[in-house]
Amino acid sequence: MAFLCWLLLLLAAAAAAGLTLLIAALDGVFREAPKLRQRGGCQPAASLTVVVPAYNEAHNIAACLDSVLASDPPCPHWRLLVVDDGSSDATAELARAAARAAGAGPERFALLEAGPRPAQERWVGKNWACSRAMEQVTSDWVLFLDADLRLRTATLQRALGQAMAEGADLLSLAPRLECGCLAEWMVQPIVVSLLGLGFPIRAANDPADPTAFAAGPFMLFRRSAYESIGGHRALAAEVVEDLALARRIKGAGLRLCYVLGVDGAQLGMYPSFAALWEGWSKNWFVGLERSLAKALGAAAVVLLLFSGPWLLAPAAAIAALVLPERRPLLLAALGLALLAIGLHLALRLWTRRHFELPLRHWWLMGLGGLVIGALAPTSVWRTLSGRGWTWKGRPLA
Repeated sequence: MAFLCWLLLLLAAAAAAGLTLLIAALDGVFREAPKLRQRGGCQPAASLTVVVPAYNEAHNIAACLDSVLASDPPCPHWRLLVVDDGSSDATAELARAAARAAGAGPERFALLEAGPRPAQERWVGKNWACSRAMEQVTSDWVLFLDADLRLRTATLQRALGQAMAEGADLLSLAPRLECGCLAEWMVQPIVVSLLGLGFPIRAANDPADPTAFAAGPFMLFRRSAYESIGGHRALAAEVVEDLALARRIKGAGLRLCYVLGVDGAQLGMYPSFAALWEGWSKNWFVGLERSLAKALGAAAVVLLLFSGPWLLAPAAAIAALVLPERRPLLLAALGLALLAIGLHLALRLWTRRHFELPLRHWWLMGLGGLVIGALAPTSVWRTLSGRGWTWKGRPLA
């Protein structure tokens, strides 16, 4: 019994210490992180194509295109190209309707049917749609934009202006996260914290540092640089293609700029728990370099830091009532567990300040730790076995 009491104390202390270190490390990473510049302006010497690959995005496509077509002109010659990747819903019809409503003619808007993927080749995710788009792109710059992203009117101007001013070959924005369902409130704030530590933004921007990271929903390439690394066609079978593209840019000695753009773009990734489960089970193991130790170890840490305090606090309180001889030890464990819960709130306050994520449902991160604890081994199993490893119902194996 003494061992269990000490274990409660040690776990509570580890959770509180780990959360303290997490908040301090995140603050250190983001205190001087590069941000999207406030001013842009129309770039008279540039041309741009905005490519939106879309597969069954009927619930997203109109709002995305509305935000793009309402943008301040980033340059004199720019257009929007939507690639319908074989959708079975009304994605294509809604895209055309959004363009008509915005008064976008053929010089501003085009819709391309991606067509069937080559039978003897493995193409996953949006790689096929993006590659097909590039057959029609002749502009100096190309922006790959996910359909679940919404832009502010000045974002295209600001991003293109910054990319040109800094000599970037790839500029990617970290958008503001928008949680649209309880599943996202449970998991997404935790994932944002992990990504902030796992891929330090300053290191990603340092040409001398091999660290590379990009946010797939917003990737602005200098077309010549994109083509020099082979583009999406060279990564046809790559599940986490944004990381792979960023690594190729840096590996080729090209300039990568990864900046905070929370005031320029907002992202709502998953409309339901089922979509979230499919999405993160697709990415978790692959994103951690297919390392079993990293995938399961990271999930164990998440369980301890985020679910642990909510489980340890009642356990310590009950044990203190029934084990009076161990009460001082157990009350110390209870205090540390409650401190860790308070640090959850502190972490969300930090996230609100840097990412404009509201405090709503902050306590759901306790459940989010359990979800990630179950998701990680699922991701390992699906990736290695190929069973159930899908994205929007399409097999990835």
